[in-house]
Amino acid sequence: MTHAHPRRRTLLATGAGALLLPLTTGAARAYATTAHTVRASAADGTDPFDTLRLRAADLTTGGTIDPTRTIFADALAALDTAAGAQWTTLDRGAGRTSLWPDLAPVTAPGNFSQSYGRLLTLATAWATPGAALHGEESVAEAVTDALAFLHDTAYHPAKAETGNWWFWEIGAPRSLMDLCVLLYDRIPAERIAAYCATVDRFCADPDRRTNSPSLAETGANRADKAAIVALRGIVGRDAGKLALARDGLSDTRDAGKHSLFTYVTSGDGFYRDGSFVQHDCVAYTGTYGNVLLSRVAYLVALLTGSDWEITDPGISVIHDAVERSFAAVTVDGLMMDAVRGRAVSRERERDYDTGAGTTTNVLLLATGAPEAYAARWRSIAKGWIRRNTDTPYTRLAGIPALRRAAAVLDDPAIPAAPAPTGHTVLADMDRVVHRRPGWTAALSLSSRRIAAWEAGNGENLHGWYTGDGMLYLYDDDRTQFSDGFWPTVDARRLPGTTVDTRPRADLGTGGGTGTYRPANAVAGGAVLHDRFGAAAMELIAAGSTLRARKAWFFLDDAVVALGAGVTASDGRAVETVVDNHNLHTAGAPLLTVDGTAQSGAAGRDATFPQARWAHLDGVGGYVFPEGAALRALREERTGAWADIDTGADTAGSATRLTRRYETLWIDHGVSPTDAGYAYVLLPGLDADGTAAWSRSRPVRIAADTAEAQAVHVPALGLTAVHFWTAGSAAGLTCDGPGTVLVRRQGGSTSVAVADPGRTASTLTLTLPRPAYRVCRADDTVTVTPGRRPVLTVAVGGSHGHTHTAELS
Repeated sequence: MTHAHPRRRTLLATGAGALLLPLTTGAARAYATTAHTVRASAADGTDPFDTLRLRAADLTTGGTIDPTRTIFADALAALDTAAGAQWTTLDRGAGRTSLWPDLAPVTAPGNFSQSYGRLLTLATAWATPGAALHGEESVAEAVTDALAFLHDTAYHPAKAETGNWWFWEIGAPRSLMDLCVLLYDRIPAERIAAYCATVDRFCADPDRRTNSPSLAETGANRADKAAIVALRGIVGRDAGKLALARDGLSDTRDAGKHSLFTYVTSGDGFYRDGSFVQHDCVAYTGTYGNVLLSRVAYLVALLTGSDWEITDPGISVIHDAVERSFAAVTVDGLMMDAVRGRAVSRERERDYDTGAGTTTNVLLLATGAPEAYAARWRSIAKGWIRRNTDTPYTRLAGIPALRRAAAVLDDPAIPAAPAPTGHTVLADMDRVVHRRPGWTAALSLSSRRIAAWEAGNGENLHGWYTGDGMLYLYDDDRTQFSDGFWPTVDARRLPGTTVDTRPRADLGTGGGTGTYRPANAVAGGAVLHDRFGAAAMELIAAGSTLRARKAWFFLDDAVVALGAGVTASDGRAVETVVDNHNLHTAGAPLLTVDGTAQSGAAGRDATFPQARWAHLDGVGGYVFPEGAALRALREERTGAWADIDTGADTAGSATRLTRRYETLWIDHGVSPTDAGYAYVLLPGLDADGTAAWSRSRPVRIAADTAEAQAVHVPALGLTAVHFWTAGSAAGLTCDGPGTVLVRRQGGSTSVAVADPGRTASTLTLTLPRPAYRVCRADDTVTVTPGRRPVLTVAVGGSHGHTHTAELS
């Protein structure tokens, strides 16, 4: 049970980071100039702490801007709205017992932490040119008095930690130090010293958990604390604290054991394949990874050119992660929910919010990165911003971020990178991403290594099946998962999953967070030519006898899903969900099944005993090559964010939302024995094309058993198999479990092999056609050419990653 922060927010409207120069100055030049400014200040006698404090203030407010520029309009309006609401309701009375009535008692950790956050909003508005409260003396006085009230009443060194540690050690001190930066000249010196003493009590260094000193901080928590300690060093004029913050990123205390600038092979941190894990077993690039990126970027921008700038060459791990980790799971400016963990239940933190945070963080890091990296990042970020027209970045980002974005958007020399295509297996966190022109699919798996879900502190109450093979489809509708999806979807029918239809109780209603790791070993797959992929997961359902062997094959225009060995004995129906598509408030796209149009009315529940194909307008086609007992339900579902999140500072509103859904599932009946399924997703294809695809069968199912699942695409010369046991399928023979893709083009044969179960030391694969020459092979692959070539692949210790060879 991990007691973790209930809302790990990315830096958005209040996000840090701004260039300290006019918008017309290039980002690389801006970085060099600000670095020179700090060094010059030290040389000419200017106090370095004052210089860094002013820079920290600019990173929060955006510095000197032209508030009449259109790009800042939404950010200023949002700041005015937020600050105005806090100012109107702030209790300024002498006998007050809290600062806001909804945050009483103020002594509760969640309440005083949020109180500091609201005061920071007010202070930011006071310090931001163009804001309605800018320079208002009454605001500065009220916030300064409120800080004293919080210190005297709720948060000071004599207090003992209770409840969630995060509020004491990260949430409150970060906002408190930011407030001291903005109001430094208004806060009496003795109060500054008292506030620094409080931070020294609860966040003394980045290396250790204060309430559990034997616990070393990792990942985002370490990065958070490093930023706090750096600000404490600036505010308290303590060079030792600044050095401690810098060195905490590299974990010099423990010889780099928990450094943020090294790759990990287990536990928390960045993996070489682009995976990011936090809480030991949760795929968390979008949430904790984003926080880590934001804090490192902030410290790079803050400390560059000073005596405490970050010089660890290992920071290249972070540089590489921008593309390898973050761009890999960002689609058109949206952060995929498959890597956001329990944050999917947060009403105020949706995929577009987190994606905007990633864009902000990348552009901030670019101000202090080598130009070879920074130039690519600016191009990628420009592409994200340009393509997301549904939830524009300019409506989501704060003023500091918009200063950087404007410099990129206004520069014709920076091209907007196009949407990428390709196939990525993030084996170390059980995630697969397949990108094609016009659509992207993301597959969320789980195993005894990676959690099926994380819930706790009242968050992600209905996350039961999010790691059971949920398949996310992203297309032209970029609001599919942000428009009320999580509070209204039938969370027991998530796309791609095979489920026992049993009742489920809410998860994570108590304090702290918990995870569930299933017992299966197999979760992952192989990739060939960065274009084609095959993945598999053995389903061992929680609280049920349900078992299934599931496989997915990712092609140029299709995703083929196969299931075998679907077995249960609990006396309940079992279903495989083909799709559960959000049609939004009043969407009524036509569903066609085997050429017959279906009613678009809510409440339509149709059964098709032997469906061959279906098509949903605006989405694409579904083909059932072997026929399927298909159910098609169009329904309106009502729910509230409060139904899935009751967290102390993340609780959703009780407002009831209604969304319409088209749900397609294959009915395996009650307590099935060795049942199976086969269906093909054809994103973006029209109804005529779907019907033609169903007739022509361009993809052949070569096997769909509990021993092997395989497809063959004659036009591509491609065969893909997941072997569950030693055996033969589609002409290939393998001596153990593994995933294999083989493509023959002319006289060349390409092979990719992986062991997603991580149970073998070697796999021996026999090919069906001759090859007499090895053109290229990984060091782990030994090839015996001949009429039936044999490849011996050393998969042991490779963590499920792909091994490749090229033969002719």
